[in-house]
Amino acid sequence: MADNKEKANECKTKGNSLLTAGKLAEAIAAYSEGIELDQSNHILYSNRSAAHAKNRDYDLALLDANKVVELQPSWPKGYSRKGSALQFLGRHAEAKAVFEEGLKLDANNEQLKGGLKECEERLGGKMRNPFGNLDAILPRLQANPKTAAYLKDPSYMAMLKQMQADPNSLTMFLQDPRMQESLGVILGIDLTAMSGDSPTPPRPSPQSKPAEQPKPEETMETEESEDIKKSLSEKELGNQFYKKKEFEKAIEHYDRAISLDETNITFYTNKAAVYFEQGDFEKCRETCLKAVDIGREQQADYKLVAKAFARIGSSYTKEQDYPEAIKYFNKSLTEHRTKDTLEKLHQCQKAVKEAERLAYINPEIAQEEKNEGNKAFQNGKFPDAVKRYTEAIKRNPDDAKIYSNRAAAYMKLMEFSLALKDSEECIKKDESFVKGHIRKGAALEAMKDMTKAMSAYQKALDLDPNAKEASDGYFRCLNSDLQNRNDPEAVRRRAMADPEVQEIMSDPAMKMILEQMQQDPKALRDHLKNPEIAKRIQKLMDVGLLSIR
Repeated sequence: MADNKEKANECKTKGNSLLTAGKLAEAIAAYSEGIELDQSNHILYSNRSAAHAKNRDYDLALLDANKVVELQPSWPKGYSRKGSALQFLGRHAEAKAVFEEGLKLDANNEQLKGGLKECEERLGGKMRNPFGNLDAILPRLQANPKTAAYLKDPSYMAMLKQMQADPNSLTMFLQDPRMQESLGVILGIDLTAMSGDSPTPPRPSPQSKPAEQPKPEETMETEESEDIKKSLSEKELGNQFYKKKEFEKAIEHYDRAISLDETNITFYTNKAAVYFEQGDFEKCRETCLKAVDIGREQQADYKLVAKAFARIGSSYTKEQDYPEAIKYFNKSLTEHRTKDTLEKLHQCQKAVKEAERLAYINPEIAQEEKNEGNKAFQNGKFPDAVKRYTEAIKRNPDDAKIYSNRAAAYMKLMEFSLALKDSEECIKKDESFVKGHIRKGAALEAMKDMTKAMSAYQKALDLDPNAKEASDGYFRCLNSDLQNRNDPEAVRRRAMADPEVQEIMSDPAMKMILEQMQQDPKALRDHLKNPEIAKRIQKLMDVGLLSIR
């Protein structure tokens, strides 16, 4: 057993050396061999987690970090490993909780404090860029012997400029020892401990200082930087041709940009936009998914990933595949919420509901439900009748007669406002349907609005002079109206129950006009020349509040 632990420590030492040399696969293999020998060694899991993170296998890094915390819950470094892995996976709320848990064990741990601050900034919608002002940080880097040597390396300077332009690219370079050293100088903390763990880390020897890059390496990095510049120029040319709607030429230049720099997500999203305009939605989606993969690998801005998902959603919208469109608009909103994407999502959701409504329509089933509703009505089961008629309307919403039948059922249930609503919908569906006007008159009569009720009954009689139900209703309302007119107080109460009358009587201008008419009846002639005032005066006459001799 003791031999196994010693061998496991040897594997750990070997893995640390390989990790420092950048041989990630071999380092992971060494740590794995050590874990096979000693599965209780939390440092082996921690170091393998670091190696997986450097290799951008963040899910595996998280698994190992979870194991570290399980084996040694009182070790702050485990929480640092777990929090970092969650950050790389974009799960910042969970990472924040892990860093807070770690700080309970070591409140002064700089790695945990730094991670927590970054999570808070991410969750707060902002991300401070430590490389945002190169003029301010270059003197600090020049003053430090280690980082001063890096400034001679063109590839190092290219990294600084890229991080100045795009703060989200920081995570892409974070595992570079030079960048860890630089961050330590800028922020005033030591980040080099991220590369590996041991119970008591040895002091770095003078020989461990990074050597200057040989000339061939410098030349290679300079050429790479030139390729990036060329790729951006090709992208701009592609944009120009896109605006001119010369799509084939635009694709040609975007392809050149991608061949020069395969890591830039915008090259792929721009190319996808061309396919979208050409109506080649399959290629558009394929290119957008590639953009998402590139964005994930390069830790690109969430807005760019959201844009790719939104374009996929728009492509499905064009093909009227609304469920798939909703799926990708939701993915886009998960990355970054915008008003435009939210509106497109709502439009698709409305389209799905409308499609479901139309798919539900079946006139044959509607007729069956209507017949069942009629039976329930005849048997005095009015709530059941309403239920059956409602289902019939869903199955055939254009059948005016079903609304009329449901209005009759509502009348039996004393739901006069609902009966009025259904009768008006019935008339809207078929203005020539006499029964609809009769139902409306009956509802208004029940609501004591005799003037409007008589108007509804009259429309029914215009369509069918022999409609006895309409003529009976009309004369009932007329008699009631005449009786009420002999009772001024009853007339006033009935009239003031009308919202339109309330609005007229509360208008100061109308009050003044009515007073003028009382003092000088001839003033009426002048006021009637105004159509709006004439309409209001007619309303007051109709309800019996105003009479003219």
